[in-house]
Amino acid sequence: MSPPAMMFQEPVSPAVTSKMSAVPHNTTVPVKGQSKPHTVEEMAGQWESFTFQPIRESQVSRAMTRRYFADLDKYAESDVVIIGAGSCGLSSAYCLAKARPDLRIAIIEAGVAPGGGAWLGGQLFSAMVMRKPADAFLRELDVPYEEDSDSGNYVVVKHAALFTSTLLSKVLAFPNVKLFNATAVEDLITRTDDKGGIRIAGVVTNWTLVSMHHDDQSCMDPNTINAPVIISTTGHDGPFGAFSVKRLVSMQVLQALGGMRGLDMNTAEDAIVKGTREIAPGLIVGGMELSEVDGANRMGPTFGAMALSGVRAAEVAAEIFEQRRKECAE
Repeated sequence: MSPPAMMFQEPVSPAVTSKMSAVPHNTTVPVKGQSKPHTVEEMAGQWESFTFQPIRESQVSRAMTRRYFADLDKYAESDVVIIGAGSCGLSSAYCLAKARPDLRIAIIEAGVAPGGGAWLGGQLFSAMVMRKPADAFLRELDVPYEEDSDSGNYVVVKHAALFTSTLLSKVLAFPNVKLFNATAVEDLITRTDDKGGIRIAGVVTNWTLVSMHHDDQSCMDPNTINAPVIISTTGHDGPFGAFSVKRLVSMQVLQALGGMRGLDMNTAEDAIVKGTREIAPGLIVGGMELSEVDGANRMGPTFGAMALSGVRAAEVAAEIFEQRRKECAE
């Protein structure tokens, strides 16, 4: 795929004095039930007479809450829940939503801003490095990049935010995906099979701000989402990191976590992609959360493994979905 075309065009007439007026914009704005074409070009230079359409404040509130509560109702029964909207979780959501438009996919992100640590490169430097062959995922998204002229082993996106914003916008455009941000997963819904084993059947959620204050405020009960397949990509250990796998230890599904090892890019990235798998029935783990399970090395400021671990997690979800859905229905 070639890099995306530029979005802005130069003015075509000397009479145009504002560059903004040359931006192509053909938005149709509904007015009193009628669709009236309104363009940015028509507004340019007319600001003295400009006014917004009249509105009552309650209309704004209802426009938001009506849709949000409809989403809560719809996604209370999901097919796949992805925990964490970092680069791994978003990559997984993109691949799964594209391959399986029939699946209802909910993404739960504890932060207000999705994207995890992928808005910047390492140490607040803006460029994003991806080792080959992860550049294939950049081409899939139409994210432009430059080749390394020295070794040819990696590519560089000029700003990590370009990758993250492009991926996020494509994920949110899928009609079968809903992102619930500022929402934390507080627990996992479990079922016991006929052999006494535990399988995962959904997630327990709460507002992130409530989750952060359980110790100093009165308890507020959570909400729930049922789903036969969970993909957990919460990152390495931290306030919300490695949550699912730490919960597996406390439930005695896992004996202990291996603990993330020191930085070794060559070892770490291969291990994370190859190790992405279903850890417990119904729970797939990818990205840096997996390093806590397997005792894998950390990789530092290179992002190819995050993207390709998400690709692999989507593959695993598609492989196990029918079996896990059947089990949840029993």
